[in-house]
Amino acid sequence: MKPICFIAARGGSKGVKGKNIKKLGDKPLIAYTIESARKSKIFSHVIVSTEDKLIAKIAKQFGAEVPFQRPRILAADNASFDDVLLHGIKKLRELGYDFDVVVNRDCTVPFIKNSDIIGALKLQKEKKCHTVCGVYRQHHNPYFNMMEINKKGFLRFSKKIKKKITNRQDAPIVFQLNGLFVIDVNRFLKYRKLYMPKTLPFEIPLERGFMIDTKFEFEIANLLAKNKVVPLRKYTKL
Repeated sequence: MKPICFIAARGGSKGVKGKNIKKLGDKPLIAYTIESARKSKIFSHVIVSTEDKLIAKIAKQFGAEVPFQRPRILAADNASFDDVLLHGIKKLRELGYDFDVVVNRDCTVPFIKNSDIIGALKLQKEKKCHTVCGVYRQHHNPYFNMMEINKKGFLRFSKKIKKKITNRQDAPIVFQLNGLFVIDVNRFLKYRKLYMPKTLPFEIPLERGFMIDTKFEFEIANLLAKNKVVPLRKYTKL
C-alpha cells in the first residue's frame, strides 16, 4: 500500500504574507512540493489541507487533490499541527481513502529530493518506528552559542552541560526540523501527537532541508533556485 502525501497550507502566514502561493522563480511556492510528490510515483494521493480557496484552486491546478476544506479554527495561529493532521486523516478515511502511512511535506521546504523521502520511508519501515522526522544539523547550538535572558535580565546559555565546551564541534549535536514527517497512521490515531515514543531522525543536508519562514529566507531560496539547487521549470497548468 502506497503512502499518502499530506501538505498543510493555510492562508494566514504571518512571516511572509501569502507565503504558500508566493512566486518562487516563476511558480507558486506550493507548486514545487506538489509537482515533486506527483512525479515521484511514491504516493497514492497528494493531498492539500487548506481553509483558503485560492490556495485550494492553485493546488488543484498543479495536480493535488483538495477533497475537503479545513475548518478556519484549524488555520488560526494557535492551531496545532497535531490537530490539523488528525482532522485530515479522519476526513480522508471518511471519504474512503485507504492508507496506513502519511508523509507530511511542508511546502516551505521546496528543495527536498525524492531520494530523501524514500530514505525516510525506508527507515520508518526497517525500524518499525512511529514517526521519522526530517532534520538537518543546526550550527546554532543552545550548548555553545544560543542565549536566553534570565529573570534578572542577564544573558545565560540556553542549555548547560557539565563538560566545558570551547568550540561548537565539541557541543552535543542538535537538529533543526524541516517539515518532512513519515507517520504511522494507526499509532498517530492512538497517541494523537506527532512526536510519539518511537520517533527517529532522518538527516537531510541543509541545502535541501532549508525552510522558508521569512522574507530574507525567501530571497535566499530564490538564489538557491537560480543556482539550480531546484530546477526552475516553466509555469504550466494541468
